[in-house]
Amino acid sequence: MTPSHSRHDRSSSVSLQEAVDRGGFYPPLVRHTLMDALDGREATHQIVHVDTHFDMEEVHRHITVLALADDVVVVAHLDDHTLEADEAAALGHSPGESPVESDTVARISTEVVPVSRIRSLILSEVHRQPEQFTPSRGLAEVSLTMNWTGGARFETFPTDCGNPECMVDHGDNGAFVPEDITLRIAATAEGDTAVDEARGFVRALRRACVTHAR
Repeated sequence: MTPSHSRHDRSSSVSLQEAVDRGGFYPPLVRHTLMDALDGREATHQIVHVDTHFDMEEVHRHITVLALADDVVVVAHLDDHTLEADEAAALGHSPGESPVESDTVARISTEVVPVSRIRSLILSEVHRQPEQFTPSRGLAEVSLTMNWTGGARFETFPTDCGNPECMVDHGDNGAFVPEDITLRIAATAEGDTAVDEARGFVRALRRACVTHAR
């Protein structure tokens, strides 16, 4: 018998546009970029994650969006920063003209990943007071790690012959490490709805991976 799924599993209760608007980080730009990457497809589930961190002088924010649309997942990441002098010159400022505080650029990258290329999907859940667990109770947080074939980085390390007293340089070795993405969504920071959406996204993506497996 085919297992039944609730409507929440078939389609997110929040639209992609609503989720991006709720994130509040350049919504028109993020929406435009996602619509362009989706290329006419309609997203059924998404995760919109805004992260903020601080350094000594500035506040930095980033937004990461995962949008599932049938047989593809769109992965988008956007951050912004104030122009440095050399960047300002490259973008058309006159020589010697210093960028002002409002001179900010946003950099956004997107990748359209076919579901058939996803090789690993890991969901970690944190439950409050597990001794009082009930299925209807919300989670404290979830973490998602997704790995796919495609982009990879090459990591090098010294070759070891196994002799701890050997002083000979045996050269370097290396390995290609597939790129992945990890997101952590906490109810205390982003609300129970965001956690539920993340779980719904993972359930839908798992089913899509089975459907589109080669």
